[in-house]
Amino acid sequence: MKDTVVGVGGVASGAQGTRARPNPHFTAVTELPTVSRRYWGTTPSRRAVYAYELTNRVGTRLTAITLGATITSLRVADRTGTLDDVVLGMDDVDGYLTRSPYFGTVVGRYANRIAGGRFALDGVAHALATNDGPNHLHGGTIGFDKQLYAARAASTAHGVGVRFSLTSPDGDEGYPGEVRFSVRYLLHDDNRVFIDYQATTTRATPFNPSQHTYWNLAGSRAADILGHELLVNADRFTPVDATLIPTDELALVEGSPFDFRCATPIGARIASVDEQLHVGCGYDHNFVLRPVSGRGEPALAATLRDPITGRQLDVYTTEPGMQLYTGNHLGPALEGRAGQRYGRHAGVCLETQHFPDSPNHPQFPSAILRPETPFRSRTIWALSAR
Repeated sequence: MKDTVVGVGGVASGAQGTRARPNPHFTAVTELPTVSRRYWGTTPSRRAVYAYELTNRVGTRLTAITLGATITSLRVADRTGTLDDVVLGMDDVDGYLTRSPYFGTVVGRYANRIAGGRFALDGVAHALATNDGPNHLHGGTIGFDKQLYAARAASTAHGVGVRFSLTSPDGDEGYPGEVRFSVRYLLHDDNRVFIDYQATTTRATPFNPSQHTYWNLAGSRAADILGHELLVNADRFTPVDATLIPTDELALVEGSPFDFRCATPIGARIASVDEQLHVGCGYDHNFVLRPVSGRGEPALAATLRDPITGRQLDVYTTEPGMQLYTGNHLGPALEGRAGQRYGRHAGVCLETQHFPDSPNHPQFPSAILRPETPFRSRTIWALSAR
């Protein structure tokens, strides 16, 4: 199926984009399985935000908006066939712009932290916006999560999809080069969600986008994820300093609370006396995924399962790392979707990525995008219930 253009956005605070045209109804873009679109709100600069809903033949529904290419909802059946939302989210544009801790957004240009907001590339020093104490986090003050994307239906013979695109100008948040970026969400009938990233640049630049969904497989009213069982396909992780910047060490997980090589409840060791858990206020660490030889196909990174509902998430990726973040700084004052108060550990993030602060650690896998080598990355979420 050819891509069908259904909406164009612009920068949330800029002059591009379309004026809001309120429409309370979804309109079908494709035959069943369905891609549909509706008006979702406006930014403070009066730019329209649209929601795209992907529905497959088994009733799974993924909703994403043009603000931040954000996944606002993902309704999946449990072992009894009951549908419920398994991701944390907000009700409106203001929630995502002012209160959301990156719920469901694409973060970039660089996911995670860059120490001091500084790096040197090809002999030139660069200074980035600092928005996390002394450090640069998730692309800066107005990162990809705060941008309005152009959007179009992007289905294939295998599933229904939407592609979000934007252009990040040279100097954006301090980064060199103009970057043209897109991310596609493709929902298959077997309940796999393919996340495909593509980018090109006019100058060499650090580049490391990631999807920042918070998962709670127990459903929309579950209190926390401490009973979820987690497996991480990693023998090592990257310890961090007091500001959550990696040291140069690739530490073995064996014998530590970071050993998830066998499925273990997230809460089993989260309160252990451990310096790294103390620094992160829980898990907020990058895992070094086991290398897989071959043609760059996605490899298993993690399995997350809720034993009560039977819902399971298997994460596959072409990326070398995955950040495990257990919602340590969520709190009862944070009001989310439908008025729900999200408490500590209400959701867990499994962020596939290059390692944090890689531009300042030459021994880490390179996260430098160059004009001659376009960026491509794939992550797959395989959802099931048993």
